[in-house]
Amino acid sequence: QVQLVESGGGLVQSGGSLRLSCAASGMILSFDAMAWYRQAPGKQRDLVARIPTVGIKSYVDSVKGRFTISRDIAKNTIDLQMNSLKPEDTAVYYCHAEGTRRGYWGQGTQVTVSS
Repeated sequence: QVQLVESGGGLVQSGGSLRLSCAASGMILSFDAMAWYRQAPGKQRDLVARIPTVGIKSYVDSVKGRFTISRDIAKNTIDLQMNSLKPEDTAVYYCHAEGTRRGYWGQGTQVTVSS
């Protein structure tokens, strides 16, 4: 029933910026938390940033100071502002909604950072 759709991915140069957006069919604030994950080729899918409905934001150490997760209540989206991008940020980025019964995944959006 719940659908998540990511957008905003693309090809950027090292040092550039991108803003990802996750649109949800359900109300973002009805979930316990929303998050962004990423998966590079041949690697595990790792948590990048998380924003609880109640609580503090968290980030993986490698993106602290460069990425910012936020919610847009009017548009019912969660966004990931990515600045100072590095080639190692290249991955498919996935939106995740943490519900009380289960979690939900989007299909992902490709981010490629060239050197």
